[in-house]
Amino acid sequence: MPQLTVRGIDKNVLITISKPLLKDMAQVCGCGTDNFTIDRLEVTATGEEGVAAVYPFIEVAWFERGRHVRDELARTITMHVRSAGVEELEIAFKVYREDGYYINGVSCAAGTGFEPGKQFGYNSK
Repeated sequence: MPQLTVRGIDKNVLITISKPLLKDMAQVCGCGTDNFTIDRLEVTATGEEGVAAVYPFIEVAWFERGRHVRDELARTITMHVRSAGVEELEIAFKVYREDGYYINGVSCAAGTGFEPGKQFGYNSK
């Protein structure tokens, strides 16, 4: 966690930027690179004209870390993707709540003995 879900960006672009992107995202979030996943969806966009190009879009699912970290992470992702030749992209953040997140059937909510700071390498408060 965080998990990036990507569409509209060529897989070779993601392969090229993934290592430096992971390093920089880990620095921004204050956690290890192994806390991140990057998943690329192969989608087909359609409209009035039929099949259309898929607009570059990245969704970041995570536990909220505050506006400053969110802004910096968006800038970091944008910089890496644009450096690989993608001129324009959008990023959206989907925030998970600890009481709605489970690992192996165990709630991450406060009072359950789960400590998100230890599990994910950051302080979620």
